[in-house]
Amino acid sequence: MTVKTTAGPVALSPPRLRGTSEAFVSRLFGSHVTKTNAPESLMIASFVRGLSVRDVEATLAEALGDQAAISKSTVSAICGQVKDGYEGWARRRLDAITLDYLFLDASFFRIHPWSPGEPVLAAWGITTKGKPAFIGLAPGSGESADAWHDFLADLKGRGLASPLLVISDGAPGLIAAIEQAWPMALRQRCLVHRARNILAKIPAGMQAEVKDAYWAIFDTEDLSTPPGTKLVEIIDGRVEAFAAKYRALYPAAVKILLTDREGLTAYLRFPTEHHKRIRHSNFIERTFGQTRRRVKVIGRLPGETSCLTLVWAVLDRASVGWRGFTMTADGLRCCRTSSVPARPAPPAPAAQCDHHPARRSTQDCQSHRLVSPVQRNHARRCSPDRPRRRVSDLSLI
Repeated sequence: MTVKTTAGPVALSPPRLRGTSEAFVSRLFGSHVTKTNAPESLMIASFVRGLSVRDVEATLAEALGDQAAISKSTVSAICGQVKDGYEGWARRRLDAITLDYLFLDASFFRIHPWSPGEPVLAAWGITTKGKPAFIGLAPGSGESADAWHDFLADLKGRGLASPLLVISDGAPGLIAAIEQAWPMALRQRCLVHRARNILAKIPAGMQAEVKDAYWAIFDTEDLSTPPGTKLVEIIDGRVEAFAAKYRALYPAAVKILLTDREGLTAYLRFPTEHHKRIRHSNFIERTFGQTRRRVKVIGRLPGETSCLTLVWAVLDRASVGWRGFTMTADGLRCCRTSSVPARPAPPAPAAQCDHHPARRSTQDCQSHRLVSPVQRNHARRCSPDRPRRRVSDLSLI
C-alpha cells in the first residue's frame, strides 16, 4: 500500500501473518491509513496563511508528486475541519482563565454578500501569570452598546471573571457595555486613538509639535514615583498644562483631550513595566491586520460562518506568537493593591406612576413632571379627564 506523507508517497509492504486469522495492523499508522496527519496540518496551515483551495491543491501536487496529489474536494473537506475547531472553541468554558488585563476591539469585514462591512468583535487578555489568551470572537450588528453587551454577557455566562483593567477605544457603546458588565474594573482609553483624534483637529504644520507634547504628558521614565494615585496626579497636572498652552489656539483639540480624562491615566495604577503595553489597544489592531490580509485572498466571503471561521483560524494561530508579560512579585502586589476609584452610584430606578399605571414611570406622566404642588393641583383641575360639574350642581353652592 502507498501512504502519502510530506516527503512524498511511501510504498509499504505489510507482512503476512501465519497461524492467525487477524490482519496485521501497524502501530505507527494504524489500519486503513493512506496518509499521515502531516499533510492535513500542512493544508490547513497553508489555507489559513493565505492560499486558496486551488493554490493548496497545486502546491501539494508539486511537493508530493502526481501519485500523491490530493483533489480539490479533499483539500476543501480537510480545510473544513477549521469550522469544527471554531465551534468547539466558541462554546468552551472560561472559568479557568483569570485575567489582569482585557483588550477589546472590533474590525469590519464583508460578512454577508452584497452588504457593507460588518464588525467582528474580539477579546484578548493577559492572565494573572502573564500569559496571553485569546478569549472571544463574535459577529456584531454594529459597535452599539447592545452588540457589545451581548458579547460581554456571553463571556461572563461562560465563566469569565472581571479583569482588573479593560483597554479599549472610545466607542460610546463599548464604554457603556464595559461599565455595565464589570463595574468594578478600571477602564483605560487607548492613547493612540486619542492622539489620532487630537491631531485631526490640528493644522498639518503644527501636528509634529502637538504630537510630541501629547506623548510627553505620559512619559514617566524620568519619574521615580511608584504606580498609584500620586503618579496619576502628576500626569493630571501635565494634562492641565497642555490644555492651558493650547486651549486658545486649538480649543477643539483640547476639548477632546479633557473628555474622559480619567480613562487616560488608569494604567498608571499598575506595574511600571506594563505601562507601554496596556495604555493602548494596538496589540489587537496589528493582529486584525493579519486577518484582513488573509481575507483579501478570498474577496467576498460566502456568509457569517465562513467569515468567523477564517478570522478565528488566523487569530488562533497568530496567538501562538503573542508575547506575554513578566509578572514580578512587586508587579503582582501592585496589581492586587492598586486603588480602584469609586464609580458614581447608578441612578435609582424610576418610580411607578400612580396616576397612570399603564405608563412605565413617573417621568412619562405630566403630573409628576411638575415639581410644584400648586402646578400639580392646577394640572389636576384643568385636566380634560377630570369630570366637570353640571350647572345644576353649581346652583347648590
